Amino acid sequence: MKQVAIPVIAKYSSALTLMRIPFSVYLMPVYWFALSVADGYTLWRAAAVFLILHVLVYPASNGYNSYHDRDEGSIGGLRRPPKVTHELFHLVLLFDGLALLISFFLSPLFALMVALYLLVSKAYSDRSIRLKKYPIISTLVVTVFQGAFTFLMVQVGTGLDMQQTLQAPNVWFALVSTLFLCGSYPLTQIYQHQEDSERGDKTLSLLLGIRGTFVFAGIALSLGAALLIGLYLALGQLLNIVIFLLLTAPITYYFLGWVRRSWQNPGEVNFENTMRMNKISSLCISLAFFLILLLRSVYAS
Repeated sequence: MKQVAIPVIAKYSSALTLMRIPFSVYLMPVYWFALSVADGYTLWRAAAVFLILHVLVYPASNGYNSYHDRDEGSIGGLRRPPKVTHELFHLVLLFDGLALLISFFLSPLFALMVALYLLVSKAYSDRSIRLKKYPIISTLVVTVFQGAFTFLMVQVGTGLDMQQTLQAPNVWFALVSTLFLCGSYPLTQIYQHQEDSERGDKTLSLLLGIRGTFVFAGIALSLGAALLIGLYLALGQLLNIVIFLLLTAPITYYFLGWVRRSWQNPGEVNFENTMRMNKISSLCISLAFFLILLLRSVYAS
């Protein structure tokens, strides 16, 4: 029994690695952003939504993507991904089921939104549909669903009414999240051109090229920041502008430095620098929105 159990446990442990739960930290900014502009949510529901998304939904999407991609080179969060096995698919189904079940207890509408997110993420990766191989469609799908849709989904899950979330300026804030994703998404593909090309996936970054990817990302991120600052100005939230600009300054510094180095040496476009960019941007933006949320809560009380 022990001789049989050990390989099985090892396979599931290896499969769990491919779910890349720690990688979910890179998607945290949308969560904190959605809460930072919301009113009337409850803390326990907010905590439940965080766990559903970052421990179940995002890892399930990662796992399903790995199951179909079967990457041999570095992927987001993993320098050397383990071999894909059927156990990975079992875990994806388990995580999907748990996410939907727990979501339903929060809100049927939230569960429906989670289900839609999971279905779209699977259409993105599934070999029979493979939205990932269409550069424009895949970019729209990822930036809308990981951006604005998730932004609204977080708010619905924490107890806000859907009609309330679709009012201005909330929808404009949701658009900001999509613009930020539009800038960061192609950067996650920039070091995988060869592997994506061999697999037949025409990603946006592959279409744009390395320099084009940097230019596109810079424009999208700048538009997102400009819209966000404009919204804060319109609402008279000057302190939020200061917090955002100060805490995201390291992102600008690293991004411009990476662009300069990559212009001189294409070898700088690699897994390490891409992950470093993801880490800096995620942590800095998350910290900015978390601080804005914290100050908003203090002033409200």
